[in-house]
Amino acid sequence: MDLITLSQDAHVGTITLNNSPKHNALSHLLVAQIMEALKQLELAKTRVVILRAPENSKVWSAGHDIGELPEDGRDPLGWADPLRELVRTIETFSAPVIALIDGGVWGGAVEVVLACDIIIATPESTFAVTPAKLGVPYNVSGMMTFMSAASLRIVKELAFTALPISATRAEHVGMINHVIESADIDAFTRAMAATIAANAPLSISVMKEQLRVLAGAKPLTPRGFEKVQGLRRVVYDSLDYHEGIRAFKEKRKPVFNGT
Repeated sequence: MDLITLSQDAHVGTITLNNSPKHNALSHLLVAQIMEALKQLELAKTRVVILRAPENSKVWSAGHDIGELPEDGRDPLGWADPLRELVRTIETFSAPVIALIDGGVWGGAVEVVLACDIIIATPESTFAVTPAKLGVPYNVSGMMTFMSAASLRIVKELAFTALPISATRAEHVGMINHVIESADIDAFTRAMAATIAANAPLSISVMKEQLRVLAGAKPLTPRGFEKVQGLRRVVYDSLDYHEGIRAFKEKRKPVFNGT
């Protein structure tokens, strides 16, 4: 079963998440299909990519497929995790990637969206960073993606409360570019994509890479990185981590005790 659809109109490619029964959860298979679509669009020298869900979706993506997370204490979000690879691929894709958001964006899907170059959402859209609800650790590069998109205080609020932020507030704090009514968002996004596609693709590609490198040029010593990365083991070796995963699979509210 295809979990996405891929289309191309002139220099603009569109990838549509197409697994609504699973709320477009970012399973290994769905991520693999997005990655393959991006590879095809790269080979076709596509100048702009639109990443979206079907129109009028209540959930754009539920984030990482929790059912695929391990219960054995192994780091669930390592460098080779498919979600990590997808984020890196979007960030390094040679052309701009526009996220068209209609519906809720949860967990790791928020990072995927924030990795995109431009974000356009409907007023009904929301964004929720949910690891704290599941007792799941988050990765260092993901935290850096959040910090590049919003101020430290906003990132802390999102991470600590796990509560959704509205598209209107996300635009106000600079996390996203535009909030457009649902009836107009497709035309608005495609008009922007056409404007970008009409400009010099090599110039845009170079500027995107320049901005990516400069945004990541944050000083961090090897010792500091090891310390931050090592903090993850405290979480995924904990009883709370196992409780969070089991509770999700058993469809009940987790009971965390901080151990």
